[in-house]
Amino acid sequence: MLSSGEIADLFDNETVDSIVNNLNSAVKSEGIVPNKDNNWKFFIDRVRKNLHMALCFSPVGDSFRNRARKFPALINCTVIDWFHPWPKEALTSVADKFLAEVEMEESVRESVIKFLPQSFEDVQKQCEEVLRLERRYIYTTPKSFLELIKLFKGMLAQKKGELEG
Repeated sequence: MLSSGEIADLFDNETVDSIVNNLNSAVKSEGIVPNKDNNWKFFIDRVRKNLHMALCFSPVGDSFRNRARKFPALINCTVIDWFHPWPKEALTSVADKFLAEVEMEESVRESVIKFLPQSFEDVQKQCEEVLRLERRYIYTTPKSFLELIKLFKGMLAQKKGELEG
């Protein structure tokens, strides 16, 4: 799909004929002789021009490298956007949202909400240090931050359960 713009056998013959027949006037208006091949090419060109896809891959591990090797169009026919780390304000906002329903004193909640982004940034700094010293990448992603919050909530619930029961 990425390299040719077509998916083989996506449409049955009846559907292809319907598409081709419905494009006669549009093809004529472009100054092209309307026939099955020209109409189909016109349709595919229009799909290529108007179809936009977003593919999301994690750079962690060998999966992305293997996919790129198996499907070269992932590199040759796409624009790759590398997303930058979330700013501290965004991390704080996410922590606040996900901890809003957790039962705890307000002063404790505020401290935890301040601590989680700070700890995440400290881990990022350590990852950079590992890269500098050992030339080894360790990624921290927004998903890692969400997992940190999930871990905190799980451990808090477990400890509350132990104390109450």
